[in-house]
Amino acid sequence: MKKTWTIARHEFTTTIRRISYILLTISFPLLGLLGILIFLGVSQWGGEGPPPEDLRIGYVDETNMFDEHSNPDGVVFILYGTNDEARDALFSEDVREYFIIPEDYLETGLIERYTTERELELPQATMALMEDFLVANLLSDEVSDEVLERAQTPLLPISTRLDPETGEVIPPENPFTAFGMPYIFALLFMMSLFFTSGYLLQGVSEEKENRLIEILLSSVSARQLLTGKVIGLGAAGLIQIVIWLISSVALLAIASLFISLPEGLTIPIGLIIFGIIYFILGYLLFGILMTTLGSIGSTARESSQWTMIIVMPAVAPLILISLFINNPDHVIFTVFTLFPLTAPVAAIMKLSIGAFPVWELLLSITILTASILVAMWLAARVFRTFLLMYGKRPSFREIRKYIREG
Repeated sequence: MKKTWTIARHEFTTTIRRISYILLTISFPLLGLLGILIFLGVSQWGGEGPPPEDLRIGYVDETNMFDEHSNPDGVVFILYGTNDEARDALFSEDVREYFIIPEDYLETGLIERYTTERELELPQATMALMEDFLVANLLSDEVSDEVLERAQTPLLPISTRLDPETGEVIPPENPFTAFGMPYIFALLFMMSLFFTSGYLLQGVSEEKENRLIEILLSSVSARQLLTGKVIGLGAAGLIQIVIWLISSVALLAIASLFISLPEGLTIPIGLIIFGIIYFILGYLLFGILMTTLGSIGSTARESSQWTMIIVMPAVAPLILISLFINNPDHVIFTVFTLFPLTAPVAAIMKLSIGAFPVWELLLSITILTASILVAMWLAARVFRTFLLMYGKRPSFREIRKYIREG
């Protein structure tokens, strides 16, 4: 046991002294603080600026129905007698664009629009203003002001979400809380998880490639070496994720003093507690797998190629984040929280918005813990064998053989 802790202490001190580890650890709080300072600087020195000018749009009325026109808020429609006059106003930048209302407008509804700006599609905001202008002038003499206003704005929806189990009203979610927090926390969690476990793979591969592993295995057992490396690098990764979580809380507290944050933008205490739990479990699983892959490959580069086997499933929840935002209770994300390789990232996403049933949380942690024990058992059976195998790339049949006979 003493040798295991000696290896763990060595791996821990070596990792936390790495420039890449230090830069990655402090980058998140520093970038967050820099973002707050930039926002405050822009707000302080930029001022409110001049009031926005109304959008100027020209038009030519060939129907003679829009002479006494009305303008919606935020835009001024300027009448021109001919197409040439409107074109000259456009080129002299008196108007941003202009349109022609043809004589057969009432029969066809066609409008000819001209602009000098390159557009991939029609600007929806401008189209809405033009529609309001046409509707207001077509109906101004036909209906009351109230009916006209309702015709222009027929719908102001108030959508209320009900809990399917209790029937109670669920408060509306802030867009950033619903999308930003799951994405940011899952991304940070995944970065720390993969960087830390990646150090394991890199270290084992390099020690195997330069034959240092032979010296180590002459003094300690393969199990002691594996356990020490996993514990040492796991402690370094845990410190990193704790620093990020604490800095997130501190940055939110600092930002709230100067910036009006969205309502409900908080970091739940449960996210911090279970985030640490899932990091420990996720790191143990990925660390053991990364170490095993590092021992299988004949070189560090070859071992890195093997990691795609476990990296691709792990990032699947982030790839499907658009589906998660719309339906966090989808069966796919239930499977993700139960499947060991996707559970750490998927669980953080669900915890960040409080969409994690208790039974699913407990079952996820149980399956993840059992998977760690199985992975440790398999790793111990093959670790020493592959560490001392040089210059040969094992086939899947050989790997299965060594696992069965190890």
